[in-house]
Amino acid sequence: MSRIGKKPITIPAGVDVVFENGVITVKKGNVSLAQQIDQNIRVNIADNEITIERDSDQKEVRSLHGLYRSLVNNMVEGVDKGFEKKLRIEGIGYRAEKQGNKLVLNVGLSHIVEMVEPEGITYDVPANNSIIVKGADKQLVGEMAAKIRAVRPPEPYKGKGIRYENEVVRIKEGKTGA
Repeated sequence: MSRIGKKPITIPAGVDVVFENGVITVKKGNVSLAQQIDQNIRVNIADNEITIERDSDQKEVRSLHGLYRSLVNNMVEGVDKGFEKKLRIEGIGYRAEKQGNKLVLNVGLSHIVEMVEPEGITYDVPANNSIIVKGADKQLVGEMAAKIRAVRPPEPYKGKGIRYENEVVRIKEGKTGA
């Protein structure tokens, strides 16, 4: 039996959860997330708790049990509190700024990189060397943070580039003089 799948999910105050036609929808205010659920997985909503159950003990269904519980839990947590990823820019002259709904990156390339906020995601630039990606959808927040990091990943000799807040970049030793 899945240890993760068996845990019930408590529904916080103000969050509405609806399960119909194989789609679970979690909503709070104007933020709404939906997820298609496999036909072998049952979702029970009662007493401010969501429980995920499976129909059989086949290997494929067992593997989906914990997955759907985690996805639904992330949806509930996302609409209630939201998710965020912090990125840090290292390097002389490297900077970021926000212009309207665009993130403008100047990271030593021959051109300036502009990234438009997708729906459900907001960029925050508290300083010119830090970026915060916020949103309700955990997967989309991580994907957008990875796309920003991919513009200029940290290089191993001087550590210049865009990295996650807690990422450790191992610095290599350069060429030794003769």
